[in-house]
Amino acid sequence: MTEATVTVTPPIEYDYSGYDESTSVDYSPCVSGDAMEFNRVFIIILYSLVIILGFIGNVLVVCVLVKYRNQTTLTDVCLFNLALSDLLFIITLPLYTHYMMVKEWTHGDLLCHFSSGSHTAGFFCSVFFMIVMTVDRYLVIMHDAKVVKYRTVRTGVTLTVVVWLLSFCVSLPSFIFTRVTQQPPGLGCSYEPQNGAWLAYAILSNTILGLVIPLLVMVLCYSRIIPVLMRIKSAKKQRIVKLIISIVVIFFLLWAPFNISLFLVFLHSTGNFANGCDSFKNLQLSVLVTETIAFTHCCLNPIIYGFVGQKFMRRVLLLFECVPGISISRRRSSDCSSRKSSVISRSSEAMFIM
Repeated sequence: MTEATVTVTPPIEYDYSGYDESTSVDYSPCVSGDAMEFNRVFIIILYSLVIILGFIGNVLVVCVLVKYRNQTTLTDVCLFNLALSDLLFIITLPLYTHYMMVKEWTHGDLLCHFSSGSHTAGFFCSVFFMIVMTVDRYLVIMHDAKVVKYRTVRTGVTLTVVVWLLSFCVSLPSFIFTRVTQQPPGLGCSYEPQNGAWLAYAILSNTILGLVIPLLVMVLCYSRIIPVLMRIKSAKKQRIVKLIISIVVIFFLLWAPFNISLFLVFLHSTGNFANGCDSFKNLQLSVLVTETIAFTHCCLNPIIYGFVGQKFMRRVLLLFECVPGISISRRRSSDCSSRKSSVISRSSEAMFIM
């Protein structure tokens, strides 16, 4: 959602070498036990919330889109894969939560490779599909006549294959170099690159592919879309503009602090930034907290990209009405009220999965 080479923190009492693919360097043990205990409790609680809320939200998205698969559009294909990538990201968190609770990796070397690689692939895939959906919105609103014939399910399937292959290729170092290691007080699961080049790759791929490029795409596309929407006489445009701003701001606020912290830790490891025990403790604490907060993005994706859409919400209500014992009253809006400007209709479809 996040999301990368994002690997979750191993519960080491005095040192977080191996904490992350990008922070797996040798440090002297200088992190206090109180800080480590706070980190452990904080991460366990937040991971548990992310697992529950993220799983429920993304599974609901998958169920709705599967039920209405006969009405699938390109937007639905992207939303379906976004939910799947978030689920791939989420299913690894119970392993890391257990890791934090017992302070030792007990799941073996195979699951260590798989969990780290899947975690990273799920993050990148989620980000890449957000980029695809952003570009699709831009094309629908700005160049609808030229692209309408290409916005087919076949195009969606092709994009799906390309995005998933790209995500797993970018994540290959996580699958290969993450292994079970001997760490105090027991076995750990950490990223152990063969040289500094792979460590630099972890930082650069996470920062450039996971933050800089998607943020640039969002800013460039939405900065062109908003002026078009503002020229339309419709009350709905205010809602669309607010959603656009929310998408960019939430993505930046959740992921930028984590990427900045990772980069500062990398500079610290090379001796180019604030050497010393106190600075190291502060950096490690910032990485732990900002990473865990960033993971909540996979809980917000279903809300931002699915549940705010009127079409999607109608489908959710219909799905719930099929459940015995649940009765939901809803009003059907008149078809006549939907006859507005063609531009606002296209923008509504693109922005709200209508």
